[in-house]
Amino acid sequence: MSDLTPLARLGGLLATDLRDVTSDPEALDSSGWWAVVADYEGGLRCARFGDVRPAPPPAPVPGRWRGPAPDSWAGSLDRAAYMEGVRRIRAAIAAGDVYQVNLCRVLSAPLPDPTAADIDQLTARLAQDGPAAYAGTVRLPAHGMEIATASPELYLRRDGRTVESGPIKGTGRTAADLGAKERAENVMITDLVRNDLGRVCEPGSVTVPALCAAEPYRGLVHLVSTVRGELPAGAEDGWARLLEHTFPPGSITGAPKSSALRLIAELETSPRGPYTGAVGWVDADRGVGELAVGIRTFWIERDHPAPLLRFGAGAGIIWDSDPEQEWRETELKAARLLAVASGEYENDETATREAHTPPVTQRPQRLPEVKQQ
Repeated sequence: MSDLTPLARLGGLLATDLRDVTSDPEALDSSGWWAVVADYEGGLRCARFGDVRPAPPPAPVPGRWRGPAPDSWAGSLDRAAYMEGVRRIRAAIAAGDVYQVNLCRVLSAPLPDPTAADIDQLTARLAQDGPAAYAGTVRLPAHGMEIATASPELYLRRDGRTVESGPIKGTGRTAADLGAKERAENVMITDLVRNDLGRVCEPGSVTVPALCAAEPYRGLVHLVSTVRGELPAGAEDGWARLLEHTFPPGSITGAPKSSALRLIAELETSPRGPYTGAVGWVDADRGVGELAVGIRTFWIERDHPAPLLRFGAGAGIIWDSDPEQEWRETELKAARLLAVASGEYENDETATREAHTPPVTQRPQRLPEVKQQ
């Protein structure tokens, strides 16, 4: 849509008045408020905005979002290919090459009306479906970036020298579904994240305040751990070093990370893009920021005959994984959000009623004091 102005809606804040866009991570330790998107393949976009203020989630506006037909979604891996991937990962585990690998597929569907494809309006509909800790929008049409996220997972939070990560690993419909297999996954990835932060933080400062805590989210329950550390005093390139040594996030790669990355490259047939990358914000003036893992995330690609809406889903594979069960987990994770994205708001009465629905309340977060720049 040619009339879409740049904006970012992250951390309970609305940012407008785009000033700069760069791929240099050192900008995040300079000055200003930045929206940050890192795709899984390593591409980084940092956008500095001049007007940043608290704002509620957007309300649906009639005619601004028409989603794909529900039956038009196609995946980069079908059921047979995904299950074969699980079997190959189990063989690699048996050979001692890896312990765990996150196998993903990217789903795509054509948008029927490019003039009714405002990604911020998809964020509005995701917000109505339920709160997400790191929900938001990054809309930079001139830079090919239109992203709506409902991520529940913290990749990196920084407050001065203190850094924290909240890896999610283990998903079920209820807490009773989370057994030894899911806890084993979580412990492996928590250890990987601890090691990643240990490469950047002061020796001995990395701790695990919470391990395998069950957290509900939109009809699912996740196991979430917390890993925390302290950056060295006087470090002037904190964000650059954090990204260099911890990206991609461990929860969506596997362990050991280098071996998992090689196997993922062999098995997956489509780039992940912002899915399983990072989406978030950094206030360089205050030395604070939050980046979420780019899961539960949609993005638009307009360089096709018809614009495509994309979405990713995956699962962590270990030796105990059953191929059919892992396929079903990816279906479970995707089903509800695809239904929201495909929903068509065809009459003004319905859309107007939804526009006046009180906005959902996000999980409490520590928000910065925002200055007008």
